[in-house]
Amino acid sequence: MAAADEDDEGEAQGLRKIIHVDMDAFFASVEQRDFPELRGRPVAVGGASGRGVVAAASYEARKFGVRSAMPSVTARRKCPDLVFVPHRFEVYKEVSRQIRAIFRYHTPHVEPLSLDEAYLDVTEDLHGIGSATAIAKAIRARIKEETQLTASAGVSYNKFLAKLASDQNKPDGLCVIRPGEGARFVAGLPVRRFHGVGPRGAEKMARLGIVTGADLAAKDRDWLNTHFGSFGDYLYRAARGIDLRPVRANRVRKSVGGERTFNHDLSSDEELHDMCERILATVWDSIVACQARGRTVTLKMRYTDFQTITRSKSVSHWIESRTEFAAIARELLAAEMPLPMPIRLMGLTLSNLEGAESPREEPRDEAQLSLL
Repeated sequence: MAAADEDDEGEAQGLRKIIHVDMDAFFASVEQRDFPELRGRPVAVGGASGRGVVAAASYEARKFGVRSAMPSVTARRKCPDLVFVPHRFEVYKEVSRQIRAIFRYHTPHVEPLSLDEAYLDVTEDLHGIGSATAIAKAIRARIKEETQLTASAGVSYNKFLAKLASDQNKPDGLCVIRPGEGARFVAGLPVRRFHGVGPRGAEKMARLGIVTGADLAAKDRDWLNTHFGSFGDYLYRAARGIDLRPVRANRVRKSVGGERTFNHDLSSDEELHDMCERILATVWDSIVACQARGRTVTLKMRYTDFQTITRSKSVSHWIESRTEFAAIARELLAAEMPLPMPIRLMGLTLSNLEGAESPREEPRDEAQLSLL
């Protein structure tokens, strides 16, 4: 792993200079900034009772195992002193606009993934700095100065590696992966760090003798496709640090959604309905955050044998209330009951959109709105 304070990564011929910036515990950090009495305390943004779900957790809360998308009752059990605060999406969006203005000072090639993270292509930066590492340092310093919040950044020659790097030294960290270092960096990571590999996927890999990126790189493409279907191609490339996707600025959002891979397969009606409620609560928060309106709701389920099905329903008007979104989601699930076998993954998506604020583009097999 390259040290964060090393000089310019020395761009090789044909490679890009990519930065992935990810705000640290964004929603919770904004609350702690605005309300000093919350600083240093375990904070969860979200509903505190009933079927409430944690939308974000401060680092103090994460030490107790509190995570986003966790049921509030579970979070409270893990951390009895947890302080719940309601979300303030208008505030988060305003801070996000400040941060994106800082990004665009350096490059027009900005691809937001959500309110709190984005890819930047600084191969040709606007001010001729020339060093992606120096630009990342300048961005993090300016974010801290203007918002009093911290951001972590990853610098590399493609999007996959840059995103891995931004998570390496969190919070308030910087990591650089230079040309020629990608495969070695990936080799030392647990496969669970690969975007798109959930708990069940990691368990399956472990049964096949795959624990690290090096184990994955030892398998050829045919073997991976045999055991993981179309996902095998992504795993083959990822294990070698290969990612040819460009940074796409101003990409039109096609959908807003999220999915969850379970720690154990679900089969009972009660478990399935409860999981559906948790996912729709988190997805609806994302829909509200980006001011999206859509006409189509899609339910996705992956069975224990990895067969994946999707069921959709479209309406003639914009779906603008959580009540209607939830009703359609429940209807789609009820139509599939009883299931022919347990499922290992469930997801919900709102599509056929109009009016979404910002793009979120990731290959569906590689990354989704994190509900883990």
